[in-house]
Amino acid sequence: MKTKVLGERSLPNIPWEDRPEGSIDTVWRYSKNPVIKRDHIPCSNSIFNSAVVPYKDGYAGVFRADHKSRVMNIHAGFSKDALNWDINPEIIKFKTNIPEMEYFQYGYDPRVCFIEDRYYVTWCNAYAGMPTIGVAYTYDFKEFVQLENAYLPFNRNGVMFPRKINGEYVMMSRPSDNGHTPFGDMFISRSLDMTYWGRH
Repeated sequence: MKTKVLGERSLPNIPWEDRPEGSIDTVWRYSKNPVIKRDHIPCSNSIFNSAVVPYKDGYAGVFRADHKSRVMNIHAGFSKDALNWDINPEIIKFKTNIPEMEYFQYGYDPRVCFIEDRYYVTWCNAYAGMPTIGVAYTYDFKEFVQLENAYLPFNRNGVMFPRKINGEYVMMSRPSDNGHTPFGDMFISRSLDMTYWGRH
């Protein structure tokens, strides 16, 4: 295993496979892909767009799993080597004190990053059946606390910067429509408290 560097932090034991001989590609595919099979957990017909971070002496992740019922859900998992995963077959049950958030409709395309003392999770969350950006945090990838949605619908693909910038949380997102969005502009938004987002 080699050590990869992300910003100022060293990430030991990140799995790495050297470029295949003769390849001139910028990015190359791991020879043993897929790392996680589509039916890795009993309820799934596909698992993808996973978000993995170093955690304790291994790795933790949040995974989009489309169930056999075709409902999109989010699951948590752990791994010692980032290649062999134990994914919880139960969906993440977010805790919240926001009444309109108590009914979880669907979730997909999660992202995870560590900021200060916790791991923040963002994902495409349903609000009244329309896509927006859900936000939660966890300390242990077992209990997740859901915050207010970052934006009104329609919005997708929210990803936070892994550190504050000038004292503010910063997130990129892709405002969209309710279908296969024919446009692809990215926006940056800022928040002081992870509740109110602006300066889009």
